[in-house]
Amino acid sequence: MCAAAILSIAALSAAPALAQKKTAKACQEEWQANKAANQANKITEKAYVAKCQAESAAAKPAVAPPAATPATTAAKPAAAKPKDARQAEYARERACGQDWKADKAAGKIPAGTKWPQYWSDCNKRKKAAGM
Repeated sequence: MCAAAILSIAALSAAPALAQKKTAKACQEEWQANKAANQANKITEKAYVAKCQAESAAAKPAVAPPAATPATTAAKPAAAKPKDARQAEYARERACGQDWKADKAAGKIPAGTKWPQYWSDCNKRKKAAGM
């Protein structure tokens, strides 16, 4: 059991060294390769390069870990959770924003209700609904 824990710690500590940040030149070359699509989507080269470098620094290494032990398996979902939680919160905020606009246009929002209060109530409803 101790050996498995030591191996998992060694594997996890080596992972950041394997995931290296892409150079600006490599990201620029990627942008150029997809220039037409990027321009059609209104993605500037500067924005693409910044995002490319940030994602490559956060990306997991392409090399598979030596063996999945209970310690490494348990660590991965916990590491992925904050990103998923942020994405879920962002989706709820966008959905509540659309609800706010629709309710406001329909006159369904009580007088004196401001966005922060509406967002709080809507966020609670959407979380309870599993969004």
